[in-house]
Amino acid sequence: MTQTSDTLNTESLAGSAPPSTVAEIIDIARTVAVALAAAVAIQTVAFQPFTIPSASMEPGLIVGDYLVVSKFAYGWSRASLPFNPPLPSGRLFEHLPKRGDVVVFRRPSNPQETWIKRVIGLPGDTVSVSGGVVTVNGRALPQRALGPGVDLDQPGRPVEQVEERQADGRAYVTFDGGPGAGDDRPAEVVPQGQLFVMGDNRDNSLDSRWSGDVGVGLLPVGNVVGRAEVVVASWNPGAALWKPWTWFNLRPGRFAQSIR
Repeated sequence: MTQTSDTLNTESLAGSAPPSTVAEIIDIARTVAVALAAAVAIQTVAFQPFTIPSASMEPGLIVGDYLVVSKFAYGWSRASLPFNPPLPSGRLFEHLPKRGDVVVFRRPSNPQETWIKRVIGLPGDTVSVSGGVVTVNGRALPQRALGPGVDLDQPGRPVEQVEERQADGRAYVTFDGGPGAGDDRPAEVVPQGQLFVMGDNRDNSLDSRWSGDVGVGLLPVGNVVGRAEVVVASWNPGAALWKPWTWFNLRPGRFAQSIR
């Protein structure tokens, strides 16, 4: 009986973690929890990473680009928060985007989808498209031909690179794939609280030129998540988080590039 009792006591002691080990585990758990809370806070308030899923913003942004979006650039709305919670509409510390800004937003017809486009028209602006030339408030945005480009999404599709310039002098490059359905749109006044957005790959972008059930339609300002700031890195097609052997399949030359 005594041996049995001693054996049980020994096994009980052997199965217990020393107090120092328990303290270490608690410290590690606390550190991880604080780090996760800090990461969530930063993504909620300041910056959030996104990956480009489509070719609608070529040639400036391509599929696989990993970019950072600043949420404080325009103030905060429920669209800026994780999971788009059912909070009142409007923005805290609201600032309107500038024409030419590249913005990430929740698609009006499906807020669970995040899209990226360039702001062309602000509330009160009159926007039209004729022969692929965009006109804002009666002024055509100057264009300059730059020669042939390469559409990475459709390599066989011939495209021309066209520099487009905003009234403030900001310039960026767009793709023109020839005559297309989106090359002509009648003049439209952008209502208050809305934005007119377009993709840089003009013949491969479902944006404000198309109704909301097909593309974006007019974009409510409250749906804007933030302004795209910089491309941190870019992965070649086929790379994925669940494929560790592809993690270093990076595109050279696309690190820390500011978004024009």
